[in-house]
Amino acid sequence: MDDHVSGKGLKRAELARRTGCNLETIRYYEKITMMPEPPRTAAGYRVYDERHVARLRFILRGRELGFSIDDLRGLLGLVDGGRQTCAGIKAMTERHLADIRAKIADLQRIEAVLDSTAAQCSGEQVPECPVLEALAAR
Repeated sequence: MDDHVSGKGLKRAELARRTGCNLETIRYYEKITMMPEPPRTAAGYRVYDERHVARLRFILRGRELGFSIDDLRGLLGLVDGGRQTCAGIKAMTERHLADIRAKIADLQRIEAVLDSTAAQCSGEQVPECPVLEALAAR
């Protein structure tokens, strides 16, 4: 069987353009096997198709929503194996949502400390600085 395909399809640069993903990121996702190996032309060029576009968009959207590489591997494994269920994906999403809410709470605590500390700072050209004192206090 011939492993080569005709030149029809997308080259990596076109895949990048169509998805808004940079070339190095596509290479990385291929290297870690999140993107399937594309067939090659007789000249050795990778040729991508609409399945690659859809998969890369799925990965990129998942990353935008804060899913880790491991989470996305799990989701892709479910999709690839035809084993996805709404219940399983909902449970994973709810765990991710709990992590996001915890991060938001941490950021709100950090904001409050920085706001309070900055409010104590005179901003004048003096050596005493409440911000530096707060950092050194811990």
